[in-house]
Amino acid sequence: MRTRIRSMLSRQGATGPWIVVSAVLVALLVTPLAIAQTANNGKTVRGGARNPSDDQRQAFTQETQIIANTSTYGTRQSNKSDNGGGAIYGCRSGAGGTAAGNEPCIRAQDLSTGLAFEFVTAGNTGGRIETHDPSGKPFTTNATGVADGLNADRVDGQNADDIVAAAQGKNLFAAVGSDGTLAAGRGAASAARTSDGNYTVRFTPDVSKCAYQATETTIADAGAVAVQAQDANTILVRTRKGGGADGTGPSDPADRPFHLVAIC
Repeated sequence: MRTRIRSMLSRQGATGPWIVVSAVLVALLVTPLAIAQTANNGKTVRGGARNPSDDQRQAFTQETQIIANTSTYGTRQSNKSDNGGGAIYGCRSGAGGTAAGNEPCIRAQDLSTGLAFEFVTAGNTGGRIETHDPSGKPFTTNATGVADGLNADRVDGQNADDIVAAAQGKNLFAAVGSDGTLAAGRGAASAARTSDGNYTVRFTPDVSKCAYQATETTIADAGAVAVQAQDANTILVRTRKGGGADGTGPSDPADRPFHLVAIC
């Protein structure tokens, strides 16, 4: 363009109106470049290239700000490739984030009362948060409310009621009548009277490593109860008349209703 202007000036003798015209054209050409250089620490922004230069020593030393006043978005980045890659931001922030005086790689701050961010996908997974140490925290927050749809009150897919119920489910019990009838229980499959004062209670789960205790439920003449494991699922219970457990006199086996508890 400037070569063309010089050619025109040489043909016209560089006099009269051409001097004015040439001055205006040069000003129009130079001004945008000067503005771009001033706005970017004296360096222009180039599309499809590393900015400001492939030489890392020439990195910008001031913020490059893009300020807009529009009803939509101030800037928009997109990639039409099927491989994705709309944008990537990298930095070398120290630990602690803003609170520690270290700016995070990305910070979205709403200066009003709206949302600071939204993540939207057409897939069934919203995203992924990775930490160098897998035992680290994925994120922290000062908010104490329950996040709608996040199931923040759930652990491994269970809420507090589920966890309590699961813990209670570890405590197995059986309520057995004097005739060996299983009246109630948790985890108890069956009960039977095998002889005077002798019963078997079978549980569905393995109770071989559980602690168990049986208590007669009669008020009058309640005696001692002996329990032992017969196999991985079955506990033997012996009820007696009131008195000691030496097997003689008032301690002879006798049919009694009882409760059996297995704590696993």
